[in-house]
Amino acid sequence: MLYLCATPIGNLEDMTFRAIRILREVDLIAAEDTRRTRKLLTHFEIHTPLIRFDENCKAAVAEKILQRLQAGESVAVVSDAGLPAISDPGADLVRLAIDAGINVCPVPGANAALSALICSGLDTRKFLFAGFAPKTKKNRREFLEKLSTIDATIIFYEAPHRLKNFLAELAEIFGEREIVLARELTKVHEEFLRGKLSELKNIAEPRGEFVVVVEGKNFVAPLEENPLEFYRKLLAQGLDKKSAMREAAKKFNVSRREIYNAIIKEGIQ
Repeated sequence: MLYLCATPIGNLEDMTFRAIRILREVDLIAAEDTRRTRKLLTHFEIHTPLIRFDENCKAAVAEKILQRLQAGESVAVVSDAGLPAISDPGADLVRLAIDAGINVCPVPGANAALSALICSGLDTRKFLFAGFAPKTKKNRREFLEKLSTIDATIIFYEAPHRLKNFLAELAEIFGEREIVLARELTKVHEEFLRGKLSELKNIAEPRGEFVVVVEGKNFVAPLEENPLEFYRKLLAQGLDKKSAMREAAKKFNVSRREIYNAIIKEGIQ
């Protein structure tokens, strides 16, 4: 059996009784960071053998883990924090195990994305977990542009040193939307910052681990009018193209790029 064991994202009291039992009973624990996991295991008096399994060594170690699983042993995979296989190398091991006919069992627990979502106040009926945005600017813009038209709450992970640039790009591509920044979840300095993208994009000295929860595209327009018709109306009133595009995006809560693409598609001069 391959167990996927959740670990606390900050507060050690979020460790489940079942996770502690499983980690004690398995033959091997595969951890993203063995030093960090060792501290957790020591706290709960768990003495199971530990092996490193991260992005740098996952191919070689995965083969060893599969051999032990096929020999009848049980292995638990843990992430540095939260659920393994979520923005985590454990996902690759899960696929390999399934292909090899190994049973995979979830041991649920803390998760930063869902914890931020349920406290955000945004729509929880439909949501998308987008994880970390690409690091290169070109790939990141393409990534965000594709997400900008989705009518579901979107959840991102972002490192504090990249947060300000990320929020500035979000504001440019997504337009004005409600956003929640969840910082240091379950820890002493847990904090939720709520507001508009324009208000929070200039956050000062962001510190700690962040989950970014963004309102989905919420386009509700009168039947007799849509963004392009409103754009045409503004042009007829003498407004220049750039200003008309900006006002149309603001009124209908869409990004200027969406307005621009629609203009090009319709061939509007």
